[in-house]
Amino acid sequence: MDRTANAIKVSGMKLTNRLVAFVTLIVVCAIFVLFIGGAISFRQLGIDFISHYVDGMVEVIDQEMAGDQRDNQYFSRWLPKMLKASDVTSLTIYSDAGILYQYEQIQYQTVANQQVISRDIPLESNPGFAVKLTFVPPYAEFAYSIGPLSSLSAAILVIVLGLTWGIRWLRRQLYGSEVLEQRGRLILAGRLDDAQQGDPREWPIPASAALTQLIEELKEARQERSRFDTFIRTNTFLDQLTGAANRVMFDNRLHTLASDDASQGSVILVRVAEWEDLVAQHGQEAADQLIQAIGNVLSNAIQRFPDAVLARYFASDFAILLVNQAGDEVHPFLAQITNALDKLAPPEALDQDNWFHLGMTSFGASERRGRLMDEAERALKAAVLTGQNGWSQFDKQLSQLDKRGSVRWRTLLESVMAGEGPMLYRQPVFARDGKTRLHYELLGRIKDEKGKVLKASRFWPGVEWVGMDVAFDKATMGRALWWLKTRDYIDNYAVNVSAYSLCQREFVVWLRDILLQTPRSTLNRLLVEVSEGALVSHFDAARPCLRMIAALGCRLVVDQAGRTIVSTHYVKDIQPAYIKLHRSLVRNIDQRPENQLYLRSVLGACEATTTEVLAVGVETNEEWSVVKELGVAGGQGRLLGAEMSPHPAQRKRRRWGKR
Repeated sequence: MDRTANAIKVSGMKLTNRLVAFVTLIVVCAIFVLFIGGAISFRQLGIDFISHYVDGMVEVIDQEMAGDQRDNQYFSRWLPKMLKASDVTSLTIYSDAGILYQYEQIQYQTVANQQVISRDIPLESNPGFAVKLTFVPPYAEFAYSIGPLSSLSAAILVIVLGLTWGIRWLRRQLYGSEVLEQRGRLILAGRLDDAQQGDPREWPIPASAALTQLIEELKEARQERSRFDTFIRTNTFLDQLTGAANRVMFDNRLHTLASDDASQGSVILVRVAEWEDLVAQHGQEAADQLIQAIGNVLSNAIQRFPDAVLARYFASDFAILLVNQAGDEVHPFLAQITNALDKLAPPEALDQDNWFHLGMTSFGASERRGRLMDEAERALKAAVLTGQNGWSQFDKQLSQLDKRGSVRWRTLLESVMAGEGPMLYRQPVFARDGKTRLHYELLGRIKDEKGKVLKASRFWPGVEWVGMDVAFDKATMGRALWWLKTRDYIDNYAVNVSAYSLCQREFVVWLRDILLQTPRSTLNRLLVEVSEGALVSHFDAARPCLRMIAALGCRLVVDQAGRTIVSTHYVKDIQPAYIKLHRSLVRNIDQRPENQLYLRSVLGACEATTTEVLAVGVETNEEWSVVKELGVAGGQGRLLGAEMSPHPAQRKRRRWGKR
């Protein structure tokens, strides 16, 4: 829904004001027409009256001249008095031979510049003679007087009083429609909670009642849609028994991670032995209870790995994906799982000392998912051959593995922060037309001791491990604001901030101060991105900071949507400008109906809001075509635009995020 367009459509005068203006205009126009028409008629009647009087006077002069009384003295005895009484300013009796008699009133010389009426009238009884008269228009010298025009004044006063009373009455009668209109504006603004209960004064009453009923039904439909979307996401990517991810979600994440050219990690398979015998002897319920117990153990064990994925891969198998943990550094984790599972009491159908086994393999950059699962399966079979509970690792050489402890990570990160700070690569985000650039996403990068550029997916676990989240986010945000102020004044830039930092008072105060010192025009071009999973986990604590950021003019973006299955209730609460899908949902989406179904559910959750969905990790034309067909507003990926290295001006030696 285009709320801006709807707001434009409903803007303007209220209904009551329109009706009042219309009625007032009609009454004023009626008074004006009546007044002008009456004045013209009044004037015309006066002119007709005096013309009739003049015609009678000319007839008398004609008759007098017919009796051979044509000398000047004769007319001077009686004619001036009659002319003066008739407001005739001048009179001339003339013929071709000359003027017989001429009269002019001296007192009317002051009105010579006024408009006067002149007439030439031939004398019928005296051929060759004519009379020329000039007279003042009727009521030319009359001024307004309450006495003579008291009836007209009273009529106008009555009309004005009646109009005032009528306008007040009309406003009272239509006040209910104004209240109803205001309720409609709240609905168009998306504030259904404020508009749910109507004012008793709303009018028309049936429209108010219908609106209330429709709002209730709409809210119920939205709640049902939200439950349905959550159900779809849950059943598409989660195992219903354990609550862990299912095979589809695990394969998506593993395929995306393993094919990355800068990733590393491990895959662990956990299998319950003699599963068919267990189900046959103790039933499905007992088997499910054991699976739930194993799921709880594994879920607790992976809590210290933020990006780890636990999935129920088959009926008796669990799969674990560890990111940035590979080789020997996974051995303590395998030993921890083994000890925790040993404490469980399996059903009697299973051998207490030989009822579970683990197989592990590690991977580096650009490996195939199928090969990794085969390696983990072979390691699992090797563990089974030992004849006891335990684990086995697939023997594999990975020279590209980067193993770092907390000391090495802290040393590296402190050297980065003390030097140039993090580098910000940028990648364009385009609208669905593929040409309109929505913004650039600024991607944090650092260099290790050997000068190799590390992506955020590689170094961020180290940042969290050594507790430098706030310091790194300060440096990144400070550099992004500098970029906005110095690079150009056109493009928009999105910078990633961790949800943990948004909950820390130190960071919130620093961010508030630096944003208040930044021009509003610059803040309008800044987008703040937060990971969906972390945002939902820290939502209550991060909400005040997010609202402050939005109030200062920045826009909010939720990225990595779909990496974990969470509720989308935050969409209504913080109204982010965009939701960016996790790249594992976009990868090969043209071949994965379940990913398409998940995307449809996310679009449905955003349908009644201003939030738009963006696809991240678009690499093929087929993926781009499918996500556009499903309804995303834009995309980001190598197909649309590759990452660009920092601008040379960014390499100046400068410290960021320090005051």
